[in-house]
Amino acid sequence: MLVRTFGAAVQGIDAIKVEIEVSVDWGAGFILVGLPDTAVKESAERVRCAIDQAGIGFPNKQTVINMSPADIKKEGSAYDLPLAIGILAADEKINADKLQRYMIMGELSLDGSVRPIKGALPMAILARELQLDGFIVPRRNALEAAVVNNLNIYGVDSLKQVIAFLNGEAELEPTVVDTRAEFARAQGVFTYDFADVKGQENVKRALEVACAGGHNILLVGSPGSGKSMMAKRLPSILPPLTLQEALETTKIHSVAGKLPMGTTLMTVRPFRSPHHTISSVALVGGGTYPTPGEISLAHNGVLFLDELPEFPRSVLEVMRQPMEDRTISISRAKYATEYPASFMLVASMNPCPCGYYGHPKKHCVCTEHQRSQYMNKISGPLLDRIDLHVDVQPVEFEQISAQAPGEPSEAIRRRVIAARDIQARRFQGIKGVYCNAQMTPALLHRYAEPDEAGLKRLHDAMERMNMSARAYDRILKVARTIADLEASDRVMQHHIMEAIAYRTLDRSNYLGTNL
Repeated sequence: MLVRTFGAAVQGIDAIKVEIEVSVDWGAGFILVGLPDTAVKESAERVRCAIDQAGIGFPNKQTVINMSPADIKKEGSAYDLPLAIGILAADEKINADKLQRYMIMGELSLDGSVRPIKGALPMAILARELQLDGFIVPRRNALEAAVVNNLNIYGVDSLKQVIAFLNGEAELEPTVVDTRAEFARAQGVFTYDFADVKGQENVKRALEVACAGGHNILLVGSPGSGKSMMAKRLPSILPPLTLQEALETTKIHSVAGKLPMGTTLMTVRPFRSPHHTISSVALVGGGTYPTPGEISLAHNGVLFLDELPEFPRSVLEVMRQPMEDRTISISRAKYATEYPASFMLVASMNPCPCGYYGHPKKHCVCTEHQRSQYMNKISGPLLDRIDLHVDVQPVEFEQISAQAPGEPSEAIRRRVIAARDIQARRFQGIKGVYCNAQMTPALLHRYAEPDEAGLKRLHDAMERMNMSARAYDRILKVARTIADLEASDRVMQHHIMEAIAYRTLDRSNYLGTNL
């Protein structure tokens, strides 16, 4: 008998339909075709044991399975459950009438229990698009898949449960999640708060400006000055995710297998902080079995690179194109895929190898040549994509020991949201531009031209501080954001002056380098 079951394969962050055709007839042997990888081929033994444990018995006949479309690689162990159900239906051990109405995915243990899989959310979205009645998934993936409305999600624990359901011997309760209520309930819950930060008012202001305009920022300071501590608090002042952003972010983490079990939606912007030993493939994505990299896992959130000069230069350079295009296209001999990568880059570094250049109390032991070599580990084109460079000075004892808390994240966040709302209205209808950091030169000319006094101040600063021409656009973008924080229609002189103050590394004599 020939039967069909429905599964799905993940490509990028989306799923495509996979039809599993199973024929059980007289003869002997087990044949699996349709471009399966090693994990899918090994499913034969898992499926055989699971069916035996269910008390039915694997058919002693010729079993031929085709996974269509045959030109797309089928990867992973998530096809175990639909393969087992297809074999039993083709052997007439279970009723095949319901198979055309459900998508089925899950990994099987040898005892017949069902284990969780990757990519349940994009698969559920596909099942709804195909207008199927439901999606049968491992119970630990049920909440994740139930985010998709207008689709019944059935979480199962064992192969026996699925068999009983298809035979009409038992009912499965659909998992129900109120997506909007869940999304609203979990927003605004953060582990870290800027109220814990004592002093560093100038740095907090720079971080507020960066979040308000979506600007990349580099923190330069001695060890222990609070760079990492403040960076970890950035998600608490970023604008909340929209429901569409939350779904897209959750899809990426679902495909990568990084979504915590029992999670419905990601409601807080991601904060990714990879170690400096990371490889370029792990950063941008790809690999033998393509998965999203750190820049995609940071999509709609923050990518924090601590100790920036310690990252291999070759690794840092691969970020240049994604930072501009906000997507990463990966092409290999056997596949080509694309992942979103719209992230806010936050980096930190010491001012020199010993870390104490410019420290008010500790003496730097590095030579000028050593400092220059250290800074030159970061290429000019990469720095060209970082809008704010901020000096972070050590906090005085009086500030550390002060009992009064600092300004809470909630207050800063309200100002950031107000500035982003202004930008949303300004760029409404302009595709691909949502914040000031994404402005093109034409948009800069239209929205960020300073007044006469501001233009003169910018001209004088560039001449006096030997800034390069590439700093011009970045200063105007940041100045436009500062003006938005004040709800000012025009970019004024004091906005330009503050933006210039955030251009530390554009000074030709900084640390004896010529960046």
